[in-house]
Amino acid sequence: MNEPAIRANIVRWGKSFFERGLTAGSSGNISARIDDGFIATPTNSCLGFLDPDRLSKLDAAGHHVAGDPPTKELPLHFAFYEGRPCGAVVHLHATYATALSCLSDTDPANALIPLTPYAVMRVGRVPVLPYTRPGSADIKPLIVAVVADHCAALLENHGPIVSSATLDAAAYAIEELEEAAKLAIILRGLPRRQLTKAAIDDLNATFRLR
Repeated sequence: MNEPAIRANIVRWGKSFFERGLTAGSSGNISARIDDGFIATPTNSCLGFLDPDRLSKLDAAGHHVAGDPPTKELPLHFAFYEGRPCGAVVHLHATYATALSCLSDTDPANALIPLTPYAVMRVGRVPVLPYTRPGSADIKPLIVAVVADHCAALLENHGPIVSSATLDAAAYAIEELEEAAKLAIILRGLPRRQLTKAAIDDLNATFRLR
C-alpha cells in the first residue's frame, strides 16, 4: 500500500473506531509503516476527525519530519516495531479491554480467558504490563520483555495495544481483543466452558499467529 493509501486507511479506521465507541475524545493512536518511515496519528487528535494531510510522518528512526506533532505514545509503538516484524500498531481505550486492565485479579501472564477460537487466532496470549504514565519511555523495556512472543498487550489501568502485519489486521485483532474482554467480564462468576489446551494447540499450529 502506498503512502496516500495508508494515510486514507488510518483516517478510515480512526473514524470507524471512534464512531463505534472503541475510543473516546482524543484518546487512542494508530501508526503504520511506509517505505521510508512511518505515518502516525497526531498528539491530542480525535480519531473520528483525522485529516490525512495532517497525519504525522516519521523517518525510519522515528524522527518527526512532516505533518502535525506525533502522538506522545510513540515509545509504545516503536517497542513493537523494533521487537517484532509488524506493519501497524493500534492503541485504543476500548471499554472492556480497559476494564480488564483495571481489575486486580486479571492474570498478568494472559488477560484473556481462551473462550473463542478467534481470540486465540488473532491475539493469542495477552500479558498485562505494569502501569506507566501515558507517553513515558518507561513502557518500552516492559514491552521489549514480551514483544517477541506477543503481538498484543494490556497496559495496566490504561488499555489495549495490538500490532500486526497490516493496519487492517491490527484493527481486526484489537476488535477481537475487545470482544474477548467483553465476554470475559460478562461471564465473570458464571460456570463457563473454555477452549481446551488441545484446541488451543491446534489453533496455534494451524494459523501460526504472527
